[in-house]
Amino acid sequence: MTGYVRILLPLLAALLALPLVAYPGDDAVSGETPPPSALFDTSHQCMACHNGLVNSVGRDISIATDWRPTMMANSSRDPYWQATVRRESLDHPAAVEIIEDECSICHMPMARYTAHWRGEKGHIFVNFPGAVEQTEMSTLSADGVSCTMCHQIGPENLGQRESFVGRFKVDENRAWGERHILGPFDVDAGRTRIMSSSSLFEPHMADHIRDSGLCGSCHTLYTHALGPDGEVIGELAEQMPYLEWLHSRYPQERSCQSCHMHEAAGLVHISSVWGQPREGFMQHVFKGGNFLVPLLLNKHRDTLAVAAKPNELQAMSDRTTAHLQEKAAVVNVSGARIEDGHLEFSVMVGNLAGHKLPSAYPSRRAWLHVQVRDEQGKLLFESGRLRPDGSIEGNDNDADAALFEPHYTVVDAPDEVQIYEPILGGPDDKVTTGLLAATHYLKDNRLLPEGFDKATAGKDIAVAGGAKEDADFTGGGDTIVYKIALGKAGGQLTIEARLYYQPIGFRWAQNLKPYDAHEPRRFVGYYEEAAPASAVVLASGLALTVP
Repeated sequence: MTGYVRILLPLLAALLALPLVAYPGDDAVSGETPPPSALFDTSHQCMACHNGLVNSVGRDISIATDWRPTMMANSSRDPYWQATVRRESLDHPAAVEIIEDECSICHMPMARYTAHWRGEKGHIFVNFPGAVEQTEMSTLSADGVSCTMCHQIGPENLGQRESFVGRFKVDENRAWGERHILGPFDVDAGRTRIMSSSSLFEPHMADHIRDSGLCGSCHTLYTHALGPDGEVIGELAEQMPYLEWLHSRYPQERSCQSCHMHEAAGLVHISSVWGQPREGFMQHVFKGGNFLVPLLLNKHRDTLAVAAKPNELQAMSDRTTAHLQEKAAVVNVSGARIEDGHLEFSVMVGNLAGHKLPSAYPSRRAWLHVQVRDEQGKLLFESGRLRPDGSIEGNDNDADAALFEPHYTVVDAPDEVQIYEPILGGPDDKVTTGLLAATHYLKDNRLLPEGFDKATAGKDIAVAGGAKEDADFTGGGDTIVYKIALGKAGGQLTIEARLYYQPIGFRWAQNLKPYDAHEPRRFVGYYEEAAPASAVVLASGLALTVP
């Protein structure tokens, strides 16, 4: 179907008052073609009118083009997610059905919601993109977190525990052809008729679409630790960016959408067909914390059945990296002094995000790489060097899966590394990267957002381990003192501190190696190949000593 036909279809439908619908894989247009489900349709149905958009200075802000390479669009294709689900299933074979049902809530939301609506459970590996047999469910699964998913979520219980872990509500009673699509703008009768005729969805204004609680429904996740027979033995607050944000100063200033979507400048037409100029349109770029998976999706696009174009995925990774480097953190080195053959200085790391840094899935970590050089550039001290395989030199957890690096207030040796990370523990207090083996955090010293009071934080977002007692670890950041023996070194010294970030830590990938299954093997291969590019520098600080 050509672009011209796609643009003319809504106009023709409006004039003839015929419900004409085009579906993926259908070149012909027929009102008899059934939708993928009675509740949802795929993004293809929205692209005809919501692409070809520009802002007031002529920059492309097409909704579908922006969305297509995001982690939202590719939630079901994510090879790391597929590998971890398979790992959990192998660890807990008595609970495979429960695991797939729970893990499909937010990664295959349209298929899973449809399955529950029918009284069934969600399934993953028979439905993921590229499955041998393409079905109604695999078509919905391939579209990830799509247009008719988010824009049909109702306001019920948003921001409350009842809506967390993807327990949002969608109107299940309206018949196909009368279903409401919810957005931030009021739509006049004429344009409503065009959209309902061309897509069989009727647009309605809903203020809650701009509410952070909408994002919080899927971005507040609890997992349940399972015993040998699949019985629940504990609960873990697995990722809590919404509750972290709620405990910061940001609810009075910025929403999730304002940071991760971004408002388009000026008045923009949000439809290429009779679009009305709107102010306050949010671009569907969804910049988050994962620059790595878009690169993997791009390199292995055929195997993972990727729909986004190569340039789109590269741009998504680049935009994410730029967003992290501009908006995530600051680093300052101060107080450098030399006394009795020792160099002492402080490194302050500031968190600019509206939640912990890093936040969300617990494979993420940030750490300080600190170097001291003499006047000739000779390296006198180094802590936190990133190795080519993605591991951190001196990190106990990368060297031994049973250990982990503590939180430091003072660093005085090269094998001491300040790593901001969550470390999961099971009922036996042993370190684990298995979500369904974990019941609590042995360490959680992820940097706190401004306004976050660790003394009053609830248990689900609490600081764990040594950072609890660190007076310099507060809302907004952390300060660490470095004390280094110089020996005979003298003259002016250069101190550089870099804050690195890795969305998938070395140990989280390595712990998939023992699993003899396709998805874990595949991801470990992807990771080892991409390891040199698995981390980026978020911020850095530099200081010189006075001889």
